[in-house]
Amino acid sequence: MAAILLDVDGVFHVSREPIAGGAEAVERLRRDGHRLRFVTNNTTQTRAALAEELRGMGIQLDDEELQTTPRAAAATLAGRRVLALTMHAIVGELEGIDLVGEDAEAVLIGGADETPETNLVFSYMNLARAFHELEAGAELFCLHKNRWWQTKHGPALDAGAFVAGLEYATQVDATVLGKPSTAYFEAALKALDADAGMTWMVGDDIEADIAGAQAHGMRTILVRTGKFRPDAVEATPVRPDGIISSIAQVPDWLEEHL
Repeated sequence: MAAILLDVDGVFHVSREPIAGGAEAVERLRRDGHRLRFVTNNTTQTRAALAEELRGMGIQLDDEELQTTPRAAAATLAGRRVLALTMHAIVGELEGIDLVGEDAEAVLIGGADETPETNLVFSYMNLARAFHELEAGAELFCLHKNRWWQTKHGPALDAGAFVAGLEYATQVDATVLGKPSTAYFEAALKALDADAGMTWMVGDDIEADIAGAQAHGMRTILVRTGKFRPDAVEATPVRPDGIISSIAQVPDWLEEHL
């Protein structure tokens, strides 16, 4: 039996509108004996809220099966003075971090969402404050560096653009804490006590999900939902082990290819 990492946004839902067959696929994968872990770059909700949202879509999972980037940040930055540009909802997830407005040891950039709060979090004044702290010697971290994400209204600009802007202005490189970082994937493998070569990553993002997992020795399945774009697949040398219509086809595909 395989260990399977499942992306969430774009695989199970788009703008919280469920993708058909997700709940049934999870039930079947569990029944077939596979070990599952849900891995997400979502940076706008707590783990408990995200897990409850998925259960509301009929997907059965425990909170502990859901791996999020704010918790990865809490583990990495524990005890440090951090200027955090994140959504208010996840502040409670940054347990152990000393959140400050100045004299920071690190700057942490979260992700954008579809609400007006994004305008406040990534205002010029906040980005200028982050720039000042970085110029004074703080390290730059980001929950992810996604350029965009898929909404029901189409593609939306994500916070990776702000991370890139700060990198350009300060000439420092950000440490990515979510996918496709080594630490994030290694944490998922450790949680499942899994060998990379026997682990599958199912995702809609050819860069963060597929290329990231392949770089860590995992096998991959790309779904044609969410961020999937045929031209993006054609433009990259990255080749998933399988490309399927949606999460609904994952159990049958694995049964044929394992």
